[in-house]
Amino acid sequence: MPTIAIVGAGPGMGLAIARTFGSRGFDVALISRTKEKLQTLVDQLGQEDITAAAFPADVLDRDSLTEALDVAKARFGGIDVLEYSPAPHSPVPGVTLAAPSEATVGNLQPQIEYVFYGAVAAARTVLPAMREAGAGTLLFTTGGGSVDPIPMLGNVNAAGAALRNWVINLNKELADSGVHAAHVAINVWIGDGGPEGFPTATAEEIAPLYWELHENRDRSEAVFNA
Repeated sequence: MPTIAIVGAGPGMGLAIARTFGSRGFDVALISRTKEKLQTLVDQLGQEDITAAAFPADVLDRDSLTEALDVAKARFGGIDVLEYSPAPHSPVPGVTLAAPSEATVGNLQPQIEYVFYGAVAAARTVLPAMREAGAGTLLFTTGGGSVDPIPMLGNVNAAGAALRNWVINLNKELADSGVHAAHVAINVWIGDGGPEGFPTATAEEIAPLYWELHENRDRSEAVFNA
């Protein structure tokens, strides 16, 4: 069975992506901070005949992230697809929002650590085996502000744009290797409770885009708009 590892797995996009790949024959490695929440997702997927397992880790703790991915590789015999999309559903110490004119090293660094450096660490953990096998997919998610910046998210946009640039460049480097890297910018509010007038979509509506990018290896990025 091929395996997808989802970093930042939660009950929204993470679960929807897990279902999208799991329903197509993938085993699923779920990675996020809270073991109990992960186990709930594992149980949900199990009821749908999708094999999944939980691997707790914090993307801000690169050693724990690397260890979780290594344990997942051992559990499933490898990782064929990596998807990185952590999104805090509870406060993360030091991670705040700032407009461009309010950006400082102090409020930019945590965003870069969370959005960008965690992604690099995750990719470096799985990429050597993918290169050796001559096959694999690396998928990375940011908000739409990585492409079309939103002032209130100035520091988040900067970190997301750095990740986007790196992913597209990584895909160029990996040309003809059999490994494919792609970036997804989600330019909508996911689910209910968004700002008035802001476009919305469900996680289930967005998740098929990840399968399309996995299958269409000529695309290095996609933007989901309502």
